[in-house]
Amino acid sequence: MEKKNNKYHLVLQELSLKDGSEGNKSLEFDFENHDDLFQIFEVIKAKKVFDNERTAQEFALGLKLFTEVMLKNKQHTLFEELRPAIMEFMKKLKSY
Repeated sequence: MEKKNNKYHLVLQELSLKDGSEGNKSLEFDFENHDDLFQIFEVIKAKKVFDNERTAQEFALGLKLFTEVMLKNKQHTLFEELRPAIMEFMKKLKSY
């Protein structure tokens, strides 16, 4: 039985670079996540984990993208040491 996931489309556009030049690169892709990301954004915002809403959105998106890759690659040796710490971190975040 195939597990159903939420599907998303992400567009990342480089606007300007720290040297003052105009950005001209972009990245666009579809991805899936087992969580409703927009609900996660609202939860993080409501919990006031960060004072700044944009920071909260960046945090939530980055965390959910990273942890989904980690879940899909559970046996990858890259995550061996990190997995227990991430699990504890997620517990702490959920109790925040």
